[in-house]
This record gives sequence, C-alpha cells and structure tokens, in this order.
Amino acid sequence: MTGDRQQDTNTRAITSRRRVLAAAALAPMLTAAGPVAARTLPAGMTGPGHGRRVKPVPTGLADWAGVARALGRPGNMLRGTTYHTGFPRRDLHVVSDGVVVTPGLALGTHVAFVRYADGSTMLMGDVVVTENELQWVTDAWQAHGIEQTALHKHLLAQTPDIWWTHVHAHGHDAVALARGLRAGFDRTGTPPALPPGPPAPVDLDIAGMEAALGAKGSTEDGLYKVIYVRRETIADGHLILPPGLGSTSAFNFQPLGGGRAALSGDCVMLADEVQNVLKALRRGGIKLVELHNHHLAEDPRLFFTHFWAVGDGVELARAVRPAVDATNVVPSG
Repeated sequence: MTGDRQQDTNTRAITSRRRVLAAAALAPMLTAAGPVAARTLPAGMTGPGHGRRVKPVPTGLADWAGVARALGRPGNMLRGTTYHTGFPRRDLHVVSDGVVVTPGLALGTHVAFVRYADGSTMLMGDVVVTENELQWVTDAWQAHGIEQTALHKHLLAQTPDIWWTHVHAHGHDAVALARGLRAGFDRTGTPPALPPGPPAPVDLDIAGMEAALGAKGSTEDGLYKVIYVRRETIADGHLILPPGLGSTSAFNFQPLGGGRAALSGDCVMLADEVQNVLKALRRGGIKLVELHNHHLAEDPRLFFTHFWAVGDGVELARAVRPAVDATNVVPSG
C-alpha cells in the first residue's frame, strides 16, 4: 500500500508540474492578445446595446455609380435608402421535388448597400453558390474582408446541390466593398446581366391568393410575390437597418399551370414566435427546410425558416396565412 501511495503522489506531482508549465507557456499569448481577442465582433459592429446607434441616410442611383461599375451591372433603389442589385443564376438547371426551379423562385442572389449618417457603408446580401463553388468563393471573400454570417439551404433534395450564403461588410469605401464582393462572384458561374424582358403571364388566381394572405403582392419574373416586414426597428450592431432590409418574410409562388404553384418562402421571427410559426406551417402541410439566423449581432434577435410546398395557389396562400399571423409583421408598402 505504501508503494501505491508513493506512486499516486508522484503522479499528482507530475500532473501539477505539467499544468504549471502549460499556464506559463500560455501567459505571454494571453497578455499579448488582450481582452479584445476574447470576443471580436465583425468589422463595424459594436454589438447590441453598445455605443450610439447610427441611422441610414437617403441616397440616389448617382451615389452608387462606382459600386455599379465594380459589380459590373446596374442596380435599383429600394425605399430611398437601399441600393439593391440582383444576380439571378440563370446558368443553373435546378430541380426540387420534381419542379424545375426558376431563378426568381429561389436562385436569385441579392446584395444591398446602405449609406449611414457617419459616412460609412454597410453591405449585406444572400448569395447562391453551387457546392463546387462554395469553398472557392469563401476564400475569395475572406481575402477581401467580406464576412459570411450564414450558410444554409432554401430547397429540399435539390439537384445539383446548391447553397445559400449570407455576406456582410462595413466600411468607408463602398467601391472597395463592391470589389471584394465581385472577387467572390468571379469564382462562380454567375452569368452577365441581361436587359429586362417583357412581363411573363402568371397563371394563378391572384385575387383569391391576396384575399387569403390579407396583402397585396406583385408579379415579377413570371412569379407572384408577397413580402411582409417586421414592425420593430432592427439594428445590426450599432447600425439601424432600413425597413425591410434583412428582416422580411417573403412568399414566392411559381406557376405550374392550372392554378397550381410551387411555393418557396422565408419567414422572419423572434425567438418566442418560432414554435408557433413552425407548427402553423406543418398544420398547413408546408414542408420545413431550414431554421437559422442571417445576422450575427442584430437586435432584437431574429430567426428565419425556409419552407417549400406544391399545390393549388389559393390553398397554399391559406396554408401559410396562420404563420404570417403568428409574427409581428405588416405587408410591405
């Protein structure tokens, strides 16, 4: 027994010495890193509740001419503060649930730029990439200071495999942000811009769908779309988001003939709304695809669920209405 006690004492001594040596080795690194390294927010963010919040300022197309040149295509203004550019993936032939998915339904990359009262610019976007492109585009963005805040799916069992990644950047040189974003796009098969074509007919009972949804929608790219925005003021770190940017519920209906549609949607929720929305969607026979976040430092905290369904357009509208009613949103103006 004496020998066992002596061996146990020696073992504890060796273990203690190893811990002391490990702590001594780490001490210089911890001292050099300082307290900031413990939790560094993305560039330009101070986190919810820290520092004075900055409001967006109105801009016009002329203010974004350099961004348009860097991106290689023109954009448009939304609500007087948001410069928006679309990059539809017309190069992809994607099938989900037996439906050939059009670019407007779920294959549209969208990026937005907003100018703030302190002269800075925030970039935010949702980018469609193939699985083969994902790592290459990620490396390009990381090399140019473009951050990724989400990586997820919008569709179930799609062919080929497609991913959606949210991007974010904040700085005082909007053109540099656009160039960094373009560096990633250049590693994808995103095709050049095309001039807008004639409006395509939408074979859906739009009046019946609007009555079911309690909101007016719009027709675009051969689709019927309805968008809702959160009532709350949303901030991303210390930057107040313009209404409708990064905080919308979107319902896209692709006509399939005979009043039928494929529905691909995205619902924005607070934490205490999530379970009610998920249950409402499933009660309506809607398939759940993803539950995730789009931001890293927003206030209040937002969650998003993507969903999918195929059926009669009016019946689909009725099925998703309870999910809309379970959230604090209003139809987009």
